[in-house]
Amino acid sequence: MDKKTADQTIVEFSKKIYGFAVKNSFSYDEAEELCGEMLKEVYVSLLQSDEIVNMEGYIWRICQHTYAKYVSETQKKQGVAIDGMEIAWFDRHDFGETEENLVKLRKEIGFLTAKRRKIVYSFYYENKTIQQIATEQGLPEGTVKWHLNKARNDLKEGFSMERKVGNLGINPVKAIGFGHNGKPGAHGGPEYYLQDKLNLNIVYSVYAEPKTSDEIAEELGMTPVFLEDRINLLAANGFLVETGKKRYTTYVKFSSTKSSAEMKENIRKQKEKAAQILVEKYVQNVRDALKDFKDVYIPNGNRELFEAAALFYAISQKCVLPVEKDVSKYRIKTLDGGDYFAQVQLNADIEDMDYACCGIMLRDSGKYPGVCSWSADSRLDARTGQWENNRTENYEYIYEVMTGVIADTKANKEKFDRLYERHFLSKGEKINIMVVKGNPADFDKLIPYPDKELTDQFADFALDHAVIAAKEYPSQLQDLVIVDFMKQFIGTQVAMMVMDILYKDGTFKPLDDAEKVTANLMMFADRLPDTEA
Repeated sequence: MDKKTADQTIVEFSKKIYGFAVKNSFSYDEAEELCGEMLKEVYVSLLQSDEIVNMEGYIWRICQHTYAKYVSETQKKQGVAIDGMEIAWFDRHDFGETEENLVKLRKEIGFLTAKRRKIVYSFYYENKTIQQIATEQGLPEGTVKWHLNKARNDLKEGFSMERKVGNLGINPVKAIGFGHNGKPGAHGGPEYYLQDKLNLNIVYSVYAEPKTSDEIAEELGMTPVFLEDRINLLAANGFLVETGKKRYTTYVKFSSTKSSAEMKENIRKQKEKAAQILVEKYVQNVRDALKDFKDVYIPNGNRELFEAAALFYAISQKCVLPVEKDVSKYRIKTLDGGDYFAQVQLNADIEDMDYACCGIMLRDSGKYPGVCSWSADSRLDARTGQWENNRTENYEYIYEVMTGVIADTKANKEKFDRLYERHFLSKGEKINIMVVKGNPADFDKLIPYPDKELTDQFADFALDHAVIAAKEYPSQLQDLVIVDFMKQFIGTQVAMMVMDILYKDGTFKPLDDAEKVTANLMMFADRLPDTEA
């Protein structure tokens, strides 16, 4: 480089070099001595260089090298830097001058906490004083000094350690389905938060054992700076739960990958046995309890359609095994109003597809008090879209048709199109779903409970399997797994098994396509449709 350019460069950078010297000295005399040494080294190096691509980086490395050499040649006692920052004097860690080491240093800065990272960046990269940083961050100067000292120690430790990318950084999990039991939020269920692959893997990273933000980042092969907002979002919405010592766990239940085919088959056989017992000792009790019930609209007048829905209701709602364990802490409460237990299906080995059911769905209208519905979507019906397509407004629109509030006009086209799409309404405004007069609570009182000896027998079936099943899950979820297993042992799967038996043995005739629109779906209202079945 020619002398004129070198002179101009020295003038341009002299103030920054002096500032660096001041921050790393214990007196003005020492700062001037150090600055003079740095300027000399930089100037000589500039004159000897032909081409410099990154001038600032080049000068910074020379200054760092000169400072390191100065420290090694000058022994000092503890002191106070002239900007008032009290630090113990030690030989600063040599991070080296290679690009590889600089990249590693920047990565380690990413592992500092957000507050500490901001202070380090302001102090070292923006050359701000302790006082400036304290004012900007709203912190006492002593706190800023403490963070800087802690950051130096953290960086030295992190730089010397070998960080490893966890399994999820190489082979992230993928969800093939989401489920919830409870009330979805305004944005929906857990899929709204966890269908994002990174969010899903953050939650899964703490599934087996609690982790700090740094440990989550290492498991995913990322720096915490990119995960902070997501971790905070997931924690605020209940998908991550703090356990103390700044560690997180989760109460999201991921599908087990350990279940054996033999165990699944044993559970299915026990449920089939329970279904047969219910057919023999409970089904007729329910039918007898409803034989005089007349306040129901059945689209085609087939009384069996109503009895089948009532039986499905009875088995899935009234035969639940009593479990006293409180599992409310496992409920995920989201900021958009969700309140539910969350499940994620990770593998294609979905348990018993023959008896897959969307689960019991309840819908209550805020617009029309008393208008609500009960349903369970499965292969026994012809409905599509499961819970997402089972909207409250479906039943509000039906009620408006029943009460004459709306007619099939252009103004109401959107509402009628919705009902036609769901086949809840056919041309001529014929209502195609069952409507029960009254409220679910009164209907529920008509349905008898099974005898205690039956539920005790079912509990014996379920308990051993529940304990075995729980061992496939991490410790924080085992109570929930046992309670879920017991409560769901006699549930929608067994209800479907009972219905299969009743249709197969001729107790009920098979449903036609029109009847399957309302199979296992009952709407409740304060009146019935005017058209008699």
